[in-house]
Amino acid sequence: MTLATRIALVCLGVVVVAVVVAGFVSARLVLSTSQQVSREILRSQADVVAGRISDDRVERVLEDQGIAIVRISATGEVTGPDRAAVRAARDVGVREVLSGSPVSGVSGRLNVEARPSAAGGFALVQETETGGTYRKLVRNIVFALGVGLLVAALAGLALGAYLARPLRRVAGVAHSMSAGRRDLRAPVAGAAEVAEVAASVNSLAEALQRSESRQRDFLLSVSHELRTPLTAVTGFAESLADGVVSGDRVAPVGTVILDEARRLDRLVTDLLDLARLGADDFRLDLAAVDLEPVVRSAAEVWHARCHARGVEFSLQVTASPVVRADARRLRQVIDGLMENAVRVTPAGRPVVLALSSVLQVRDGGPGLAAEDYPVAFDRGVLHARYRGSRPVGTGVGLALVHGLVTRMGGTIVAGPAAEGGAAFTVALPPAGPRRPVTSTAGA
Repeated sequence: MTLATRIALVCLGVVVVAVVVAGFVSARLVLSTSQQVSREILRSQADVVAGRISDDRVERVLEDQGIAIVRISATGEVTGPDRAAVRAARDVGVREVLSGSPVSGVSGRLNVEARPSAAGGFALVQETETGGTYRKLVRNIVFALGVGLLVAALAGLALGAYLARPLRRVAGVAHSMSAGRRDLRAPVAGAAEVAEVAASVNSLAEALQRSESRQRDFLLSVSHELRTPLTAVTGFAESLADGVVSGDRVAPVGTVILDEARRLDRLVTDLLDLARLGADDFRLDLAAVDLEPVVRSAAEVWHARCHARGVEFSLQVTASPVVRADARRLRQVIDGLMENAVRVTPAGRPVVLALSSVLQVRDGGPGLAAEDYPVAFDRGVLHARYRGSRPVGTGVGLALVHGLVTRMGGTIVAGPAAEGGAAFTVALPPAGPRRPVTSTAGA
């Protein structure tokens, strides 16, 4: 059912209810007014004919008007040719007129007006004429209902079409977006709610455009990262297959092929882990983890790697928090941050792995621009910006770290480091009391 049809039906329903209620109230008012007028007229006639009730002409005139005459004798006997009129007069209690007082009353639909006379008294009885009035009233109500329904239907359809027009335009833009268009925008017009819908669709289109642009850039960077080791592996493998490399040169070539294959394996593994982060099959074994042993174990590995690259590595431990995390994934987070820091830090500059109430990795590299910190964990953003100016990774490392920390219920933020480069701070939910610090090591 369209919006215009719904609005028209609602308008019709409102009109029906309004006319029925108004008709019911009007009918009660009209019938009450008609009865009151009839009683006033009958009362006036009773006062006029009080002294001439024995006149035959008066009686005929009254009978012609549908007014029945009831006689009241001096002894209080009520008689008359119309039994209904006599019964109505008795119900009203017209015997009181013998004391000289007029009596007015209603018995059902019969109006009774009694007056004293020389013979005792009389009463005029007349039925309230509402039949004709009621029929006219019903006809008028039906006519008003028909006119109201027609007007409501036209107004509802016009209003529905007016409100639906901008919605149809928004729907057209949404359909075009589903077909792949991203350059269309819905006009923000119409009622406030409709304009809000159009603005939301426009915001969605812009977000999709930005997201797809980032995805394209990410795919391009990943393709580039894949092509470089694949080219090396292919070239050296062809040299081995063609016999160009032989003897003592085989081992170094094999080492190069192995290193490039491992690089490809790391990239594919990171991509798979990143893809699985949002899936239900991504497993996390959350438990209480003492951070200090995990950090010290990682420090032993990265101390050697930093020494091999000429980078000054130091470990700073000022607390030993116990957090709720997955120890294996937590080590993956530390390795990812350390690999990123060591890659950009030149020889002779420091890299710090610090543990306090939070886990922090700082480096003495070139750092990031202020506007880069909020997007540091978006896939491929830093890779695309710094690919030509400094060593970069696969473009997914920091995104993977952010996803792992988030899935474990923690937070990670990027900012400037005191060493001159960038600092990445990880906060994880606590799982127990903190133990006293055992020692602080540096290298």
